[in-house]
Amino acid sequence: MAGQKSGDHVIAKNRRARHDYFIEDTLEAGLVLTGSEVKSLRDGKASIGESYAGQDRGELTLFNAHIPEYPAAEPFNHEPRRPRRLLVHKKERDKLLGLIQREGATLVPLQLYFNRRGIAKLALGIAKGKKQRDKRDTEKKRDWQREKARLIRDKG
Repeated sequence: MAGQKSGDHVIAKNRRARHDYFIEDTLEAGLVLTGSEVKSLRDGKASIGESYAGQDRGELTLFNAHIPEYPAAEPFNHEPRRPRRLLVHKKERDKLLGLIQREGATLVPLQLYFNRRGIAKLALGIAKGKKQRDKRDTEKKRDWQREKARLIRDKG
């Protein structure tokens, strides 16, 4: 399972992903970034809330992720919402693209972080969409778990 490990520095999380999708599996992917993008990420400024991963010319690509421009790199700055190539093994890429095309799965970015070595990584979730009733059921279960914990804590 990919995601945050001890020593990782989280830059951005997609908190709506688990609300809107059933996350079936996760994986870690690298990103192809420019220098000004890395500097902006080090400042902790990024948003992956509206982003998604998909295919672009046979490559796995992250679309619509917002990394703001870095002010000190003014003449050589990057475009904030440009598509960014994701780095995964060829076998993994083929498997993921097959899931997207055949089974209608979605690749949802869960979090963007720097690993212990200082390399920017993206935790991707292989997801299926939730219907409105599924979202309500999940919310009821979460509320019940919270209420149950409260009752146990008050009695004990």
